[in-house]
Amino acid sequence: MKSLNSIVFFLAIQFFAPAEAEQRNRQRPSYRTCTDGVTPQCPISATTYGYYPDLPANAFFLAFFALLFVGSLGIGIWSKTWTYTLALGGGTLLEALGYLGRVLMHSNPWNKQGFEMQICCLVLGPSFVAAAIYLTLKHFVLYCGPEHSWLKARLYPWVFVGCDFASIVMQAIGGGVAAGGGSSDNMDIVNVGNNLILAGIAFQVATMSVCGLLVVTYLWRYRKARATRHASDEKSAFDLGRSQGTVSRKLYIFGGILVLAYVAVLIRCIYRLPEMAGGWGNPLMRKEKEFLLLDGMMIAIACFALTVFHPAFFFAPFAEFRKGSRKADTSGDISN
Repeated sequence: MKSLNSIVFFLAIQFFAPAEAEQRNRQRPSYRTCTDGVTPQCPISATTYGYYPDLPANAFFLAFFALLFVGSLGIGIWSKTWTYTLALGGGTLLEALGYLGRVLMHSNPWNKQGFEMQICCLVLGPSFVAAAIYLTLKHFVLYCGPEHSWLKARLYPWVFVGCDFASIVMQAIGGGVAAGGGSSDNMDIVNVGNNLILAGIAFQVATMSVCGLLVVTYLWRYRKARATRHASDEKSAFDLGRSQGTVSRKLYIFGGILVLAYVAVLIRCIYRLPEMAGGWGNPLMRKEKEFLLLDGMMIAIACFALTVFHPAFFFAPFAEFRKGSRKADTSGDISN
């Protein structure tokens, strides 16, 4: 009799337990329906970031990048530096839109449109800023002496902007895949998208590292060939300008600005690797101060430097080339 009761009890458990679990799942709130704001059923802790984005800080970055976008666009149209303007203007515009998304999330952290806007724009924006840096390298190499570069001068924009574009495509596809998986609560798809974004950022870091290595190698070879340059009758425009005293201090300032912008963008990309590698909602992703400092502030420094110290004002060979004139390349005078 006891064995019969045990069997009946076991069968009852097997029959009613799935039904009770299904009922509990139906009663449990679906976070996918959390769109109207934070409620007891949709707590702030269940959002990806786990916090209300700080309004003053994010509004500051929104206004700052919007102002830089207008400034870079105006200078670019005036100076006809179209490719540089496209890269820097695209970067500052994406950053402004990204922080607009974060401002929208301040009042409603469940705001899907704001979340997707800030994820996509703030992931892609720095790639455009990096492209603006790459575009100047060709003209520095041509001006100071292409014979010291391991890579042909004309290949700098093709190789590095091309790699940067590949990084943008990978991150854009990853963002789209992640957004699609998030809308259907399919974490497998979300993780695939996250891995694509991570691969794109890692490729961007690798590209910037190779670029930095080539620049350091170029400077080393340039200094090493100092005696050969003095003995040679063929001098670069930079060497002729230095011997004639026509090289402006602006060249050295702009060179320092490029290094500053490069380091700032690289720091941001390195920060993004562990932030994205931990998956959505990981502890590092939930720390806004680190994000604002290592992402927002770094890109703000780079964009501010590249806009205020625009090559149209500080690197005449670049500006003259973009206008269709090679006067600065042949005369060696960059004092204008």
